[in-house]
Amino acid sequence: MLSIPSALRAQFDERLRKKAIPKKTHWSYIKWLRYYLDFCRKYNLLESNMESLPPFLRKLEEKKQTEAQQQQAVDVIALYYDIIGGKHHTAALSSYPKTISDHNPEYGKNKPSKIVNKSGNPADKPRNTACQSHQTKRTSNASWQAEYTRLVNEIQVRHYSPKTLKAYRGWVQKFQSFTKSKSPELISTEDVKEYLTFLAVKRKVSASTQNQAFNALLFLFRHVFGKEFGKVDGVVRAKRKPYIPVVLSREEIDVILKHLSPPCDLVVKLLYGCGLRLFECLNLRVHCLNFDAGVLTVHDGKGKKDRTVPLPQTIVLDLQKHLDSVKDLHQRDLNRGYGGVFLPNALEEKYKNAPKEIVWQWFFPAIQLTYVEKAGEYRRYHLHETHVQKAIRQAVRTTGIAKRVSSHTFRHTFASHLLQANFDIRTIQELLGHSDVRTTMIYTHTVKSVTLKEAKSPLDL
Repeated sequence: MLSIPSALRAQFDERLRKKAIPKKTHWSYIKWLRYYLDFCRKYNLLESNMESLPPFLRKLEEKKQTEAQQQQAVDVIALYYDIIGGKHHTAALSSYPKTISDHNPEYGKNKPSKIVNKSGNPADKPRNTACQSHQTKRTSNASWQAEYTRLVNEIQVRHYSPKTLKAYRGWVQKFQSFTKSKSPELISTEDVKEYLTFLAVKRKVSASTQNQAFNALLFLFRHVFGKEFGKVDGVVRAKRKPYIPVVLSREEIDVILKHLSPPCDLVVKLLYGCGLRLFECLNLRVHCLNFDAGVLTVHDGKGKKDRTVPLPQTIVLDLQKHLDSVKDLHQRDLNRGYGGVFLPNALEEKYKNAPKEIVWQWFFPAIQLTYVEKAGEYRRYHLHETHVQKAIRQAVRTTGIAKRVSSHTFRHTFASHLLQANFDIRTIQELLGHSDVRTTMIYTHTVKSVTLKEAKSPLDL
């Protein structure tokens, strides 16, 4: 969390004293200020700009903050604007519709009841109501709540992953902030062009980041706005550089494994031994491992594709021992009135007892149970990805390996070591689950070439 500068903290504390805010609530006011500053820094918004307030309030709504908490946050931002921006910020904030709530009757008492013109007389009702409606559409701070709801529905009906939803929603929020919450009816491809150029020129984002933003806005136009995206000519695109994956040696793999504790060590062995993505490994259930056939099945991998990979024979005993511990944990959960695991889609409605069956249990269960408030019961999720990522970072830091190692590095190493052992590139493609062999060809740059460079006729060989 971002810390408040000492000078600003002193001014803020002085404002709290002048406003006669009870001292026991000072910590909550400071907390909201830190949240607001951290939010603006995270989403590249100006703290001193009123346009940063709407996306911040929407974030509070997403976090299920109560109306009273949202009101307190707005009061804190009003004090902050009073410190840095002067009266025009506070005046604009006092008439902001999101700040009016029933729990605080004192708020907004000084708001004028009538709209007055510059002469001080009540403003006349405009004659051209159509023109007034058109001008209202052009004002900023338009609500995009219906568009966000439609975005969620369109992504879920296509069975996209939760990470895709999170990424697309984040880009739409940033785009809305960039356009100053312009009415969706007035959004055009020119706004997209300006935003993508802004990302490339001002923010200097990578090509992959800019492409992700482009895809998110393309989805927004087609499936949410119901508009044709058209051609986005003249946009400055970030130049994509060739990416060579980081690959570890077998010795480095063994050293890292020595510094990992169960179950993270077994997770890493599957990442390297089977070439799995991290979410594919953590999503494994008990029925995914067939010890008799020596096969591991990946269900609903990237792109909702299934594939099978051979189980490493050197870790079969470790996997069976871990499965025994999973069965023991499952039995203890059942004895405590366990509600079962989370199942995909509507599978639970079809098979009522499936959540409690051993075959559907996670192979890497979470450390703690999750309480489902709606159902009033405890359920278990799989091991969270951050636990594995933190364990890998700590192990690499301890070993002193001078490489950028992440959970995906072990998948890169899997492909590179197989290629180095003269396995066919098409076989490696199938094991990795790549749709295009060109994606797999990148690993030809990670191993030393042993082919002959001199041109020669096969008759002379």
